[in-house]
Amino acid sequence: RLTQAQAVLEAERCLYCYDAPCATACPTGIDVPSFIKRIADGNLRGSATTILDSNPLGGMCARVCPTENLCEAVCVKVAQEGKPVAIGKLQRHAVDALMESARPQVFTRAADTGKKIAVVGAGPAGLACAYSLARLGYDVDIFDANPKPGGLNEYGLASYKTPNDFAQREVAWLLGIGGIHIKNDYKLETIEQLSALQKDYDALFLGMGLANTHQLGVPGGALQGVQDAVEFIARLRQTADLSTLPVGRRVVVIGGGMTAVDASVQSALLGAENVHMVYRRGPETMSSSSVEQQWAQTNGVKIHHWLVPVEIIASINHPGHVGAVKFAKQAIVDGELQATGEFETIEADMVLKAIGQTLGNPLLGQAKFKLDGGRIATDREGQTSLPGVWAGGDCRAGGLDLTVEAVEHGKQSAKAIHAHLSTK
Repeated sequence: RLTQAQAVLEAERCLYCYDAPCATACPTGIDVPSFIKRIADGNLRGSATTILDSNPLGGMCARVCPTENLCEAVCVKVAQEGKPVAIGKLQRHAVDALMESARPQVFTRAADTGKKIAVVGAGPAGLACAYSLARLGYDVDIFDANPKPGGLNEYGLASYKTPNDFAQREVAWLLGIGGIHIKNDYKLETIEQLSALQKDYDALFLGMGLANTHQLGVPGGALQGVQDAVEFIARLRQTADLSTLPVGRRVVVIGGGMTAVDASVQSALLGAENVHMVYRRGPETMSSSSVEQQWAQTNGVKIHHWLVPVEIIASINHPGHVGAVKFAKQAIVDGELQATGEFETIEADMVLKAIGQTLGNPLLGQAKFKLDGGRIATDREGQTSLPGVWAGGDCRAGGLDLTVEAVEHGKQSAKAIHAHLSTK
């Protein structure tokens, strides 16, 4: 965290550009120059209000958003000084100050509309949609499959990114607006459930995320010690005493995204002696940012490229448990990814799969949602092919799978729902 003095000095580096590219690059459209100017003026409450008016999950996004690829990437200070204004850290500074103040809620609800909205999924998209609707005077019921709200903010992010239970503190702040009720341990699985939600509520928003993970599809995938990285992170986040959490001494993480980085770094921080992060292509196509990759290497993670798993090998001393992973080397030949005929084997007593997630809910096909690549197809405002049903976040087709984008999906769908019901 920045100290007050550091924050003011950093804020004063900003040129407060007119038509600022950083604001345009922000998926939620935060007025970046405005909130930074307020920090320079010592008005942290006003700064946080500017942030949260555009992004109600601005505190979490300040921690996990790849600002180096978005707002900070287009900062004019990069061309002038080779270093952008630390927009993410300044955003966290302002929002944290508000959250820790005596009066953290800066917005009030509009007059009660008398209408009720159902939201399925208490992740970033669902929470943003619910909060935006509550501000407009709607009553919102959120149905979530997990014991705690927050979605991937609670169950899918490395614990070092969100210490001190920040995900739940942010949810508590969101609920402080009033009019939002969370119903846990609810899974939308049948046509009857969907029909009941459509009948009992004036509109429905789906922010279910991605429940299933891709499989490696190689021999040995069922050996002990092989698990999904998402499940590993979820268990980590819900374990009070980390000394009780099993972690291998030789860990191989398969994948090149943010989850792979999180799982790799967490394994190293928990005491793994060797951690290998293995990706099937080159570094330029990895979905994790360069900053995240550098962070992994700083924590002792070895990153390998151009390797694809072909077999998970059982341990000689412990049959039934993983002992190594065999990889085939790959290269681009005539524009296509091909095996070179060479192999490499890396010893492992734990293998974490971080190769992406899928929606995998048969209800969507049964309900005749229009799908695109297995995810829900929508228009720009999140309207699905079913009347009165919107969708956003990772379950929506065509996205970037970023927390900040999920927030924008929820916010825009809330506006569309409000416009629809107002016209109706």
